[in-house]
Amino acid sequence: MELVIRNISKTYGNGIQALKDVSLTIPTGMFGLVGPNGSGKTTLMRSIATLQAVDSGSIRFNGIDVLTQKEDVRTVLGYLPQDFGVYPGVSAESLLTHFAVLKGITGRGDRTRAVEALLKRTNLWTDRRRKLGTFSGGMRQRFGVAQALLGSPKLIIVDEPTAGLDPEERERFLNLLSEIGENVVVILSTHIIEDVSELCTSMAVIDHGVVRYTGSPREAIAGIRGTTWRREVDRAELAEIERNHTVLSKRLAGGTTIIHVSSARQPDPSFEAVEPDLRDVYFTYLSHNGQSQ
Repeated sequence: MELVIRNISKTYGNGIQALKDVSLTIPTGMFGLVGPNGSGKTTLMRSIATLQAVDSGSIRFNGIDVLTQKEDVRTVLGYLPQDFGVYPGVSAESLLTHFAVLKGITGRGDRTRAVEALLKRTNLWTDRRRKLGTFSGGMRQRFGVAQALLGSPKLIIVDEPTAGLDPEERERFLNLLSEIGENVVVILSTHIIEDVSELCTSMAVIDHGVVRYTGSPREAIAGIRGTTWRREVDRAELAEIERNHTVLSKRLAGGTTIIHVSSARQPDPSFEAVEPDLRDVYFTYLSHNGQSQ
């Protein structure tokens, strides 16, 4: 199975071009889509999920034309949007049962078994009769995954799923996503680089509606090896360094600012070579668009 996106463009009525000739091939497994806020990630996800039209281009999944065969897509699609609303006064079991009916699981026995299996898989079975309004952020996200998995979808889209989660809930959620992604296409849209580094076998960096990089995280890191340099700097000299070098990131640690810069050669003897990580990859591709972080 694979999702094939070719030359997708989208301009909104206010003149903002959210997507500019985007092409991606997304295979079975976990695929990370990373970019800053306003980069076009959500527009692309909503287009794949049949929730909005595009101006040009094509999207095909497993022989289905996503743009024209919307009902066929929805039968194999699971979607967890960034803003996932629930009815706070309804129990997890009741609402998931309602969603199961909407998904077309009409047989009572089949529906009961499906709901029970998903509540157990997402570790919500013991809380199944609790009202959703009492759930923590992580529990709500796991409920969102449960509804997205109804009907055994082959294409799953999760948009910024770990934002706001505490470390324990984040780890539990990422483990669940990793398990899900073994046999289906899962698109993880996020600005949290660590999520992609831990989960995804392939990825893309998107910024201002343009795909800046596509490939594996390992290949991306290898591609900038030898061009990433580290230095501790005083706050007073930071502005001058930013004028003269491509600063990828800056982090305050113990009262000292640690910066990473991108350069084909050692900027000066005060910089030391550093093994890059996916954050360096991310900021490298953003800096190529005239930005630095």
